[in-house]
Amino acid sequence: MARPESELTLRGLVLGALIAAVFTAANVYLGLRVGLTIASSIPAAVISMGVLRALRTGTIKENNIVQTVASAGGTLSAIIFVLPGLIMVGWWRGFPFVTTFLICALGGILGVLFSIPLRRALVVNSPLPYPEGVAAAEVLKVGATGDEASPNAIERKRGPLIVLAGALVAAGAQIVTATGLAAANLVQFFRVGSGASGVTLGFSLALFGAGHLVGISVGMAMLAGLVIAWGVATPILSAGLPGDVAEIAQTVWRTKVRFIGAGTIGAAAIWSLLKLVRPVATGIAATARAGSAARTGESNDRDLSLGLIAALSVGCLLMIGWLLADFIGDSPLAAVKWPLVFGGVFFTLLIGAFVATVAGYMAGLIGASNSPVSGIGILATVAAALLLAVFVQPKLGPDATSALVAFALFGVSIVFSIATISNDNLQDLKTGQLVGASPWRQQAALIVGVIAGSLVIPPILDLLNQAYGFPGDPNRSAIAADPLPAPQAALISTLARGVLNAELDWNLIGIGALVGVGAILVDEFLGWAKLLRLSPLAIGIGIYLPMDATQPVIVGAVAGWLYNRAMARTPNAEMAIRFGVLLASGLIVGESLLGVLNAGLIVATNDAAPLGLVGPEFAGAARWIGILMFAVLAAASYSWVARQSRGTVAG
Repeated sequence: MARPESELTLRGLVLGALIAAVFTAANVYLGLRVGLTIASSIPAAVISMGVLRALRTGTIKENNIVQTVASAGGTLSAIIFVLPGLIMVGWWRGFPFVTTFLICALGGILGVLFSIPLRRALVVNSPLPYPEGVAAAEVLKVGATGDEASPNAIERKRGPLIVLAGALVAAGAQIVTATGLAAANLVQFFRVGSGASGVTLGFSLALFGAGHLVGISVGMAMLAGLVIAWGVATPILSAGLPGDVAEIAQTVWRTKVRFIGAGTIGAAAIWSLLKLVRPVATGIAATARAGSAARTGESNDRDLSLGLIAALSVGCLLMIGWLLADFIGDSPLAAVKWPLVFGGVFFTLLIGAFVATVAGYMAGLIGASNSPVSGIGILATVAAALLLAVFVQPKLGPDATSALVAFALFGVSIVFSIATISNDNLQDLKTGQLVGASPWRQQAALIVGVIAGSLVIPPILDLLNQAYGFPGDPNRSAIAADPLPAPQAALISTLARGVLNAELDWNLIGIGALVGVGAILVDEFLGWAKLLRLSPLAIGIGIYLPMDATQPVIVGAVAGWLYNRAMARTPNAEMAIRFGVLLASGLIVGESLLGVLNAGLIVATNDAAPLGLVGPEFAGAARWIGILMFAVLAAASYSWVARQSRGTVAG
């Protein structure tokens, strides 16, 4: 039997890498199809727990290492929000394995390294909720055995049951939705004066559970962003436009309002960075002290040493320089190859460190699943393309514009890898903190996870490009008639071309920045008045993300707040509130696992709806079944969980 201190084991790393491969492949396909990916931390924790408990040798810390490796690999799949843009602009015809692997691996490793000094500032000494990190820790705790198990007899007996019940409820709802009997959302567009707007209600129990975990403050901030997007911006910007109301509203939101959201996120991100300057500096100093103390046996709370972080960072940046030079080759950019290489490396270092902080903060605020790293991709793309337009394009002339667009996307893809892993890294370190893990061991596991995911992404992307292709690709010769939409990559490639072709409307981003400044002032006033604060980043997220992705989070935040208030008046209040967290965790687990399974079925059967039982003629009834199922299951689940906390608290 494994010793209780077993943590960073070869078995755990291999198992984590295998799970990472599965989640990465599924997420690549889903992300290209619908523009969203599934956070793999919690499903990986459940799978790991099941495997190691079957072997009767696993510990909670080893389980944590497995989910850390798996989640890092799965998260890296978000690179598909940028990289297919090189196909869309006609620069690549496929995804060369070595180049694609290095983009993912080098950026991902830097994402781990850049976020290590943030651990104390954003994880140890921060009130950020880390909803998915907390949920993953709760899943690991309720599955623990022996000395690691909860001392509370009720929690030991009922805790795993609540997670399982929540998972079964969400999985069952997902299956019903996949058959077509229940709709995933309810969409209604309408006129607002001479403009257009709409309501898109989502019925995701996983997002509902995430809302419970993020809390009422973030939920209300996202509601404010949603109102700004659909109650103000979309009707104003669509005023007087002729045509179908649904098409008008969706086009205006996608091509204009999202850029306002990106500007809001940018202003809020800069403000967040400024506020973090002092705690981050303190965190770096604490990292150095902890590393020294650990060598003398005074402390076990240490990260990878600063010397190792610096050496690995320099090595990665040198490799990135080679990668950029190889990409330029004898293209129209060859005349300014070395300025572009040095500038690209500096851009990676500067912007990478910035996005590591912002992405980590957003993961702490609303969880990795809902953290809009694609918004950071938008900001990085604007910055890269603008720099190229100002300093390089005048020297090379208009004939080099296409090459500059491709170079911008290539460079941003590396930065985006940094952002995605930073988004996941701090969440995993929060889970580790809650289960007593060793930070440096977990950071080593994150690097293993990055490499595992990087090995899977290139062949999957190349396969999907050959089978389906991507919209706008002038060289497309795919087998299928319809390309994969890849909505995020399409937006970002359009943005890069817009800047370098002088077609981008800067007014929209400027308006978004002003909204962000206003949100910052409101939030600071609410903090001064000791009222419910509204995170500016969460407001930007509410503007930027689709309504059916934010609305279930808002509903879950309100429902969780009401549940916690009701449970606070019961005898076993603390346990009842923890049970609510377990329920929310189970909802995320169930829907995530079914989402991955359904993605596998889609790929295996080449059918967008492999579980479908009814045709489009059932869509009307399915909408009402969907909303009724969502409401009944959410209410029934809370009612059942509230009853589970009743009884005597035994030792």
